[in-house]
Amino acid sequence: MRLSKFKELIRDEFGDAYGAVICRDLVITELADKTPDAAIAAGVDPRDVWFAICKSQSVPEARWHGVNKNTKK
Repeated sequence: MRLSKFKELIRDEFGDAYGAVICRDLVITELADKTPDAAIAAGVDPRDVWFAICKSQSVPEARWHGVNKNTKK
């Protein structure tokens, strides 16, 4: 996943302000106790980071591929 797509998903799901807080401050066990920003900086695929955020924030699976997006690819 491209970083631009990751940022779009964050913005669509959480909004600009709260999305920035999540990426900067949320420590996720699945990401080796890193924040999403730190995980991406360390080379973790943004797709894996996005799915870890979804799981940790209880985002419904129907929205894991984006709001009103087709989940079958």
